Amino acid sequence: MSATTLGHLKVLDLTRILAGPWATQNLADLGAEVIKVERPGAGDDTRAWGPPFLVDRDGRETPDSSYFLSANRGKKSITVDLAHPEGQALIRELARQADVVVENYKVGTLARYGLDYASLSAINPRLVYCSITGFGQDGPYAMLPGYDFVFQGMGGLMSITGQPEGAAGDEPMKVGIAISDLLTGMYATSAILAALEHRHVSGEGQHIDLSLLDCMVSISSYQAINYFLSGKVPRRMGNAHSNMVPYQVFRCKEGDVIVAVGNDGQFRALCKLIGREDLATDARYHTPGQRNRNRDTLIPAIAEALLLRPMQEWVDLMEAANVPCGPIYNMQQVFEDPQVAHRGMRLSLPHGAGTHAPAVASPIRLSKTPIQYGHSAPVLGEHTDQVLSDAIGISPERIALLREQGVI
Repeated sequence: MSATTLGHLKVLDLTRILAGPWATQNLADLGAEVIKVERPGAGDDTRAWGPPFLVDRDGRETPDSSYFLSANRGKKSITVDLAHPEGQALIRELARQADVVVENYKVGTLARYGLDYASLSAINPRLVYCSITGFGQDGPYAMLPGYDFVFQGMGGLMSITGQPEGAAGDEPMKVGIAISDLLTGMYATSAILAALEHRHVSGEGQHIDLSLLDCMVSISSYQAINYFLSGKVPRRMGNAHSNMVPYQVFRCKEGDVIVAVGNDGQFRALCKLIGREDLATDARYHTPGQRNRNRDTLIPAIAEALLLRPMQEWVDLMEAANVPCGPIYNMQQVFEDPQVAHRGMRLSLPHGAGTHAPAVASPIRLSKTPIQYGHSAPVLGEHTDQVLSDAIGISPERIALLREQGVI
């Protein structure tokens, strides 16, 4: 048995930008062999999405941005021109041996090249083929392009993110990362593993249709159900929570603290800690529902009490009393935190430019087959000769000719 969870799987990665690469990086972390196919010359668009760029051992900028490094570790890079008939033939040969193909081209593009699910499953019926697009494979918007920002808006996330209407700075806000891409990548990973398990039982591959818009609508979760049950459209609430109170940021004597009370026991502990045990016995605040209905009187009382001590004192006291809380870190502070450091969340991985590149570890912890990090994101075309030679037996002379013709 392989020492890695997915060491027996071969993944052909026809994706770029973020959602698809995030999914295939998850599979690479779990041990799958991931062959990333890129355009000759330019490669994945995100290689150029900087600065910052990785600096080599001589202090020179490499062509690889932080964005690209974040989503492509552990993969092999080959360059193939998919618009060239001979490039298409190479991809078909690789797909014949693959377990999984992941692609995020516009609807219909790969069908023109004979690289769509129908074409590749005809030569490899066990193939799990995952298509990631903005709006899905069908529907009135299927042919439209789109980036994360669009889907944060259309999926409703921005309507509930930002300061309340009428407050200072009340413009709807996007999340500070490309959340629709990252979540779609996670859904894609789950879907691929589910399809592989189905294949394990049935022997059949299948097509997976994933849409960034669908994923954003899906994660509206309890806010959507709030709307369905009440008929009231959820609004922006800043850092407050629609259903749980107190569950927000409070200003302290020095700094700010997050207080996240989720049950009656935690609420009573908080009231005792801040010297307001009367709030815990007040009928207006006895239950989560009552605290939600009466937040306008409860929150000011808590806020007044928390102004009496600095943030770190409150964090220490609340942690000791099992009241969920925390500071608000910048990115430097995140990786200086002793818990984050203990969990090994910052990595340094060898890179083909002769240096080491930083990375953020996967949060997946497996007791029998722990993740083994091999190398950082690949240099463009770093593995073209190796893959074409080892995987489909192309001779060095033929590889040289394909390169001369611009196919690779």
